[in-house]
Amino acid sequence: MRGTGGESTKWNLAARWLPGFPVDRAELRLTATYAVMPNAFVGIEYNPLDDDVGLLANWRIVSETLQRPAVMVGTSSDRIGTPYGRAYYATVAKDLQHYTGLAVAPYIGTAYGDFDDEWTLIGGLGIRWAPGWMSTHSWDGYNLHHMLDRFYASGRRIGVVLVDQEGDYYAGVSLGVSL
Repeated sequence: MRGTGGESTKWNLAARWLPGFPVDRAELRLTATYAVMPNAFVGIEYNPLDDDVGLLANWRIVSETLQRPAVMVGTSSDRIGTPYGRAYYATVAKDLQHYTGLAVAPYIGTAYGDFDDEWTLIGGLGIRWAPGWMSTHSWDGYNLHHMLDRFYASGRRIGVVLVDQEGDYYAGVSLGVSL
């Protein structure tokens, strides 16, 4: 979804803190990614409370146009409530503002998670509320999560996170900077 900041940056650094979350790996997450091409990034995820380190990668193999959606593949840690595992995913996303007049971009896809050793349907919706304000609502195959972010022209981002874990909700914060 365009207009969220960071489109021409090389480095993205981020942190997420979910105080009291019952899975150590997910309570504190630090990431650093580097754009190796305009349509691909690689990076590292570090979860210090569980001493867990993993690869992050995303490749937009088909770019979005007015008529066609974007297609992406990638890998990250398994879904937020798992104590270990990797996820491998493929998604299709399309900004629908041109067609609907609404600043929304849904996505749908599938993810294979090592923890459950299965493929799941994933999806979500990004909403641009105003310049610099965006929410993302994500279904990870098991739970629904909500994020509200404020993007700044300087490349900084601050957000709030609401994570559903088996019917219990945990609130947290996220910070990011694009360089």
